[in-house]
Amino acid sequence: MARPGGILDDIVRDTRAEVARRKAAAPRAALARVCAALPPAREFEAALRPAAGEVRLIAEVKKASPSRGVLAPDLDPVALARAYAGAGAHAISVLTDERYFKGSLDLLGPIRAAVDVPLLRKDFTLDEYQLWESRAAGADAVLLIVAILEPALLRDLAAAAKGLGLAALVECHTAAEVDVALAAGSRILGLNNRDLRTFVTRIETTLELLPLIPPGPVVVSESGFFTGAEVRRVAAAGAHAVLVGEGLVTARDVAAKIRELIRG
Repeated sequence: MARPGGILDDIVRDTRAEVARRKAAAPRAALARVCAALPPAREFEAALRPAAGEVRLIAEVKKASPSRGVLAPDLDPVALARAYAGAGAHAISVLTDERYFKGSLDLLGPIRAAVDVPLLRKDFTLDEYQLWESRAAGADAVLLIVAILEPALLRDLAAAAKGLGLAALVECHTAAEVDVALAAGSRILGLNNRDLRTFVTRIETTLELLPLIPPGPVVVSESGFFTGAEVRRVAAAGAHAVLVGEGLVTARDVAAKIRELIRG
């Protein structure tokens, strides 16, 4: 797929450079030894399949974003993850990009030790090396963004993730990207309500793309949720789960907000 341009091109460029640095510091063979000693990953896909009339929640640990700046200056990632899990979140997304989202790969280990729900490493995956470091750090799933991956690379990364025991949340924003994700055999589709070119968020994006997805894959609506009513809109249209970051990170009462989002 052609990349959307703008800030996303900058992120992709800087991610490639950062991955090259990390490869030099920690060869894949070292990561493979760590991965070989790990227990099986937690079941991310199963965690996102709701019973009839329900919706599942991926709660995101997110300190900042390129469009909104720092969202939570005093964020305690482990305490927040523990609060998410305790309040009923079905999975937790951890932003690990450092430059643009103020995250860190080093967050995954402490969060993994603090909660029992599956963890999604939310980052810009471009290289198989990132899958190995994700698994070694404690992730159960990774994000694959169709807009920044050629179809062949998307398929290769999805297959490599499966081989490592990682689930893949394959993120789409347009009808063409949904077609690419389905052709790659994706089991978990993320419909991103945020336009990666403009960072404008519209829940209608999910509503427009849902009819294009046949029964079978888990569908996650991502971004733009602040109220239970918004979640009910996409759930009623067929979404199985929602991914919520800013709406939770900035909530005064995280537990109350989670109850509102998943119970209406």
